[in-house]
Amino acid sequence: MTGDDVANMLEAMGPRLRAAREHRGSTLTGVSCATGISPSTLSRIETSRRKPTLEVVLQLAKEYGVSLDELAGTAPAAAPRTSALQRFGDDKAVLPLTRYVGGLHAHKHVLPAVQEPPARPRQVSHDGWEWLCVLYGRLWLALGDQDLVLSAGDVAEFDTRNPHGVANAGPGGAVEYLIMFGPQGERLRPRTPPAPGPRAR
Repeated sequence: MTGDDVANMLEAMGPRLRAAREHRGSTLTGVSCATGISPSTLSRIETSRRKPTLEVVLQLAKEYGVSLDELAGTAPAAAPRTSALQRFGDDKAVLPLTRYVGGLHAHKHVLPAVQEPPARPRQVSHDGWEWLCVLYGRLWLALGDQDLVLSAGDVAEFDTRNPHGVANAGPGGAVEYLIMFGPQGERLRPRTPPAPGPRAR
């Protein structure tokens, strides 16, 4: 393993640690209380602004119930399983689609149908960049002062330091959408060449 390999492994470990924490539904504050590592230190590690020490990695691996191979990216990726489906207090179901691979990770979210018009979504903010694509239904995205209703095929991308929240735009059926989340400053890089324009005469 070369020095570049080690550097790349450490660079990717922060997003993997974040994915492991979110996979367990833990907050930075909760992890801090359990490990004694300050929330600001955890945030800097997750966003690759600080390299974790071996002691910290061992603590977090134990707290999250993951192996060092998974955090280092040397474990074979497991195929998504139905048993990996997680449910949250608002009945939202989340299916992780990646296992700590690289700086990006993806989840499929399902919001249940609602019978009454929902309240404005509760907003949160944190370091990172998010891409969202609606697969089915109508999703209410509250992004700062903006209120957007996205339908199947609509996409959005935003800096997650901006307050944001989602809800089923109902009443009606369930909403299914995909989320990709990456570290601060990460942007998707389109590789499709532009269509040729009309030839000049």
